[in-house]
Amino acid sequence: MIGHDISGLVIHVFSTFGNMIWQIFWPLAFGLILSSWIRNFIPVSSVVKHLGKTTPVSLGFTTFLGMVSSSCSYAAASLSHTLLVKKSTVANAMAFLVSSTNLIVEMFIVLVALMGWTFLWGEVIGGLILIVTVGFLFSRFFPKDVEQEMRQHLEDAQPQKASCGMDMSEMSGDHSDCGMDMSKMKPDDSDCGMDMSKMKSDDSDCGMDMSKMKSDDSDCDMDMSKMKSDDSDCGMDMSKMKSDDSDCGMDMSKMKSNDSSAMDMAAKPQSPMMEKITKSAGFFQMDIAMIGKEILIGVVVSSLLIALMPQDGWRALFISNDAGLPVWLHSFLDVIIGIFVAMIAYVCSVGNLILAAALWHGGISFGGVIGFILSDVLTIPMIRVYQKYYGKRPAKWMVGLLFVAILFTGLCVDAIFNGFGWVTSDQTVRTLNQSGFGFNMTTVMNLIFIPLSIWYYKVGKKANAGMGMSM
Repeated sequence: MIGHDISGLVIHVFSTFGNMIWQIFWPLAFGLILSSWIRNFIPVSSVVKHLGKTTPVSLGFTTFLGMVSSSCSYAAASLSHTLLVKKSTVANAMAFLVSSTNLIVEMFIVLVALMGWTFLWGEVIGGLILIVTVGFLFSRFFPKDVEQEMRQHLEDAQPQKASCGMDMSEMSGDHSDCGMDMSKMKPDDSDCGMDMSKMKSDDSDCGMDMSKMKSDDSDCDMDMSKMKSDDSDCGMDMSKMKSDDSDCGMDMSKMKSNDSSAMDMAAKPQSPMMEKITKSAGFFQMDIAMIGKEILIGVVVSSLLIALMPQDGWRALFISNDAGLPVWLHSFLDVIIGIFVAMIAYVCSVGNLILAAALWHGGISFGGVIGFILSDVLTIPMIRVYQKYYGKRPAKWMVGLLFVAILFTGLCVDAIFNGFGWVTSDQTVRTLNQSGFGFNMTTVMNLIFIPLSIWYYKVGKKANAGMGMSM
């Protein structure tokens, strides 16, 4: 009997996990793909123009962007990270983060289906209050030195060009280098870390005795005796450099003159559109490599909590209405509890709202429910994502200011709806099939995005590996 119960529990846990993955896959994939395209295609000047300053117009623009983007918190974190990379202000990026996780159509539909229209309007009003509050707090109270630290962290995390120790894109013909200043050398001289002052022009060397070599020979710690003059390479794409450039660190003995290698150049040249797709896919693959573990941990923990924690267990956390506390204090404590529960028990998509409905009928206040729903940006896996993206100190400030903003919003919503008598206690949780399987919108979108994201990831991984940035 015990074995039967355990097996049933294990099946229930795996079923919950599978349903959650199925529900969040397409919005997560869509959001990350959209982030990679924004990162590649939208010029920095455009983001700076519209989001480089925090104004009512910029907050309205970020709110609109959030509403039309992915509803998945992890994808929203990736998109807000992209805006910061593109030089958006921190306030605008955080406003986008909270709008894209709280003011989206699919959440509105589920809220009405589960909890009724009152909670829909509570979410809309709460989301708008939160956006304005976040804009104010981050523009006024996010320290400048912390922002500089965050910007430096973002800059350090950006992929660097692959070269032989330096940027060769601006070198003129007949110069070759492997990690040193060549600006004072005469044309046709090339060197890689040795005194070339006694060598004749057109000789090139990278750390070996060149005294017996004829002019025009070029080498970097290798046998170049079989190479014709004009062969050159430096562990990078040298296709745009003129002849007489030298090679640094690879076997060129079987190559014809004027060939450049260190990456596979035998492949057919890509079309301009495919080049853009490849570069965007590289950003997508790097995002997956950076936050993939955190996403998986979040889904596993959420699945376990939903499967193992009965709804009555959550109700024990709340303060009874019979406790005799002042209304404002009761509301304050319930919002705090709602945020705390969200941080440790966050579930994506529909599951989050199902748990919110359970909390409401367990006795939490209206503001506490709204605070719980808004706190999907403060979960433990999301905090780990912020640390990966921005560094520990900036992440701590982000979490602290978001916490204050959500607490303030929950209290405001509770005061508004209770003050006008809009909150009713006779609402019931309506039945909703928690399984995402079946012929529905989720299935259709997953059938599109599962193969698309797998292909896109492979393209990005191949592109990053070719640039020496495989993760």
